[in-house]
Amino acid sequence: MNADPADQIRLLDVQALDVRLSQLDHKRGALPEHAEIESLTKDLAQLRDLLVASQTEESDTAREQTKAEQDVDQVRQRAVRDQQRLDSGTVSSSKDLESLQREIVSLAKRQGDLEDVVLEVMERRESAQERVAELTERVSSVQARTDDAVARRDAATQGLDAEAATVTKEREVVSGTLPADLLKLYEKLRTQQGGVGAARLYRRRCEGCQLELNITEVNEVKAAPRDEVLRCENCHRILVRTADSGL
Repeated sequence: MNADPADQIRLLDVQALDVRLSQLDHKRGALPEHAEIESLTKDLAQLRDLLVASQTEESDTAREQTKAEQDVDQVRQRAVRDQQRLDSGTVSSSKDLESLQREIVSLAKRQGDLEDVVLEVMERRESAQERVAELTERVSSVQARTDDAVARRDAATQGLDAEAATVTKEREVVSGTLPADLLKLYEKLRTQQGGVGAARLYRRRCEGCQLELNITEVNEVKAAPRDEVLRCENCHRILVRTADSGL
């Protein structure tokens, strides 16, 4: 294949732009905010699970407290009624009086036991409420840090996307001046060779594979017409001659 030496030089410009696009793409994927957001998102999910569990515990203890307080109130009301009967003098039978007195004593003990239960439940509920408050604050803090990381990532991505759009437009302009067959070969080789389809011959060294040409290869390059599209014997990339080729 033949191509004007100036076109071959411009092909190096296209290659440089493609390398820059690859760098921008890699930089976009390697932004430190990605790992930061992933870590914070995991922390946030765990904290939210803990918060839900604590809220459920608080809700359960609230119902338990209400039930315990109702039990205390029922016993208290019954004790009040029994005391009123005792004080009214309407119970004349000594056996009934004795039974009523025993029940009042029993109810007093039962009320005391139930009030202890209420206190124990209240303590557990207070502990759950404190845990809910603590976790709510932690969730809010981690969410704020996550939002900040997302904002920084989006800003960095936006800047990289803007630069990539500029480079892409420049590439379109430069590649549009190249012969179709040269560009087609370059694209094919670029796909096969990890993103580098054309390399400069610099001081007798291929900048694609970084290997120096032997004397035979140097002589072949010297003898080749200036418009011949050369290929590196080692990496098979398009080898572009420049003033710094060392020939």
